[in-house]
Amino acid sequence: MAPVKVFGPAMSTNVARVLVCLEEVGAEYEVVNIDFQAKEHKSPEHLARNPFGQIPAFQDGDVVLFESRAISKYVLRKFKSPKADLLREGNLKEAAMVDVWTEVEAHQYNPALSPVVYECLINPAMRGIPTDQVVVEESLEKLRKVLEVYEARLAKHAYLAGDFLSFADLNHFPYTFYFMATPHASLFDSYPHVKAWWERLMARPSMKKLGATMAPKP
Repeated sequence: MAPVKVFGPAMSTNVARVLVCLEEVGAEYEVVNIDFQAKEHKSPEHLARNPFGQIPAFQDGDVVLFESRAISKYVLRKFKSPKADLLREGNLKEAAMVDVWTEVEAHQYNPALSPVVYECLINPAMRGIPTDQVVVEESLEKLRKVLEVYEARLAKHAYLAGDFLSFADLNHFPYTFYFMATPHASLFDSYPHVKAWWERLMARPSMKKLGATMAPKP
């Protein structure tokens, strides 16, 4: 079976979301870099894969997909095994909890945390834009409220959807990894169950491997 292809740099958060899922299920894959300076993401070839000219795009034979969460679910369904059942679709209650916390990540956690990553890492390093401390402080205040909910949940369960690793947890990897390279990583110290959960995730071989390639620079 030919390896699936993921189009986009591994250091991209959305690409990394797909890659961590591929690593968890043990699938063979090839990362095809997209050169943004050369505007390859706007080329006809890439637009045929992702009509919005964004990353990632994904190819598995004649299946071509875009949107990282949708790609990730495809990967987790195709390569599901007794050891890697990360959507829990055979159990209605467990699958529902995976869906709930996947939505929480997308609509509560990520909107609060990602601006800190952009302001502290991406804007200064890649765009030459100084950090906007007002945006950072506003985002941290939102993030504290979100982490209070996470702390209560993780005080009862090892992982977000229950006492099992799931897609809901994996979704948090890319942006949280970069957040931990900002000056505000110590925020997690105030939420011991959240911090322990994150440490469990980062102990996984998949995240250790990808973390080594993402190499954030504060």
